[in-house]
Amino acid sequence: MMIMISERVRSIYPSLTLGITAKAKELKRRGVDVTNLGAGEPDFPTSNNIKEAAKRAIDNNFTYYTPTSGIEELREAIAEKLRRFNNVKYEPQEIVLSCGGKHSLYNIMQVLLNPGDETLLPIPYWVSYLEQVKLAGGRPVLIPAGEDGRINIDAMRGSVTEKTRMVILNTPSNPDGKVLSRRELEAVADLALEHGLWIVSDEVYEAFVYDGLEHVSIASLSEEVKGRTVISNSFSKTYSMTGWRIGYTAGPVEVTSAIGRLQDHMTSNPTSISQIAALEALRGPQDFVERMVQEFSNRRRLMVSRLSDMENIECEIPQGAFYTFPKIKVPGLSSTDFAERLLNEAKVAVIPGLAFGKDGYLRLSYATSIQEIDKGMDRMENFCRRLH
Repeated sequence: MMIMISERVRSIYPSLTLGITAKAKELKRRGVDVTNLGAGEPDFPTSNNIKEAAKRAIDNNFTYYTPTSGIEELREAIAEKLRRFNNVKYEPQEIVLSCGGKHSLYNIMQVLLNPGDETLLPIPYWVSYLEQVKLAGGRPVLIPAGEDGRINIDAMRGSVTEKTRMVILNTPSNPDGKVLSRRELEAVADLALEHGLWIVSDEVYEAFVYDGLEHVSIASLSEEVKGRTVISNSFSKTYSMTGWRIGYTAGPVEVTSAIGRLQDHMTSNPTSISQIAALEALRGPQDFVERMVQEFSNRRRLMVSRLSDMENIECEIPQGAFYTFPKIKVPGLSSTDFAERLLNEAKVAVIPGLAFGKDGYLRLSYATSIQEIDKGMDRMENFCRRLH
């Protein structure tokens, strides 16, 4: 019997990042000593106070449905955090909780895009943006970076058509760790206001900014910009809560209300227990986050130092997130071939830059121990020495 899969699903590609991570885990399960530098999640355990709050929620029978958009107390706490940390004011009804940041972004695309609408997507981009735009019937318009590797406002401006509906920003960036400056954000905001575009601002790595740089939320630039911005965020990275699946969206009430209606028929509420854990994450001690960021900064410098000394590799120091994005300096060697060979021959898992729209590069995560980084760098150094 022929099974017909819908066109919308046949048009999307599997996640290269998840695929390589799964392959590395399977090799480890079979006893192979694999160093995984592809992971997109902190290696720190969730803080004890957050776990204890979840246990209390279970003991207190907080295990039933909540309002689709999340409990009021958590939405109030997120509004408080947005005012304090992001310098932007939202009311609780302008915030909706979701089953992780990826779900938040999916909701945004579904609510704001119609078939044929175009979305400006700067390269390199997180892999799921592309597919989520396509799932909403939209068309991604890829914007190459400037010569300095940063966002190219001129190319973005030249790509705007009557069908352009949205621009997606991710700062700090996955995969290259770049942090958009206030001046760059102002240029994007001016463009969006001029053409009536939505700005989708994915700020999931906002806590991970190094060397005295500032994370600026584009919605904080002005009330006019805020009115065209939808923020997506989650607790996964900042609080090492990837498996808890709890994220949120902040934006105009017309958008968040529409997302709530959509969620009514998709997931209903995010997990009740995770909502209580997220509330504790926001209102409890923050020293755990500070220690994690400092440790990542130390690991970042170690990894960049090791990569910079390797043959056939060139690497800039990232400004944020927890990834490096080195360039392969072997002519004709694709990022996919490099990553496959590195895994098979040296037992090191990394993500090919092709997954992020930029072949010839690799994404390596330093969200792992110093010992694993050193081991992975030793193996990769020997591998790169043999490349021609």
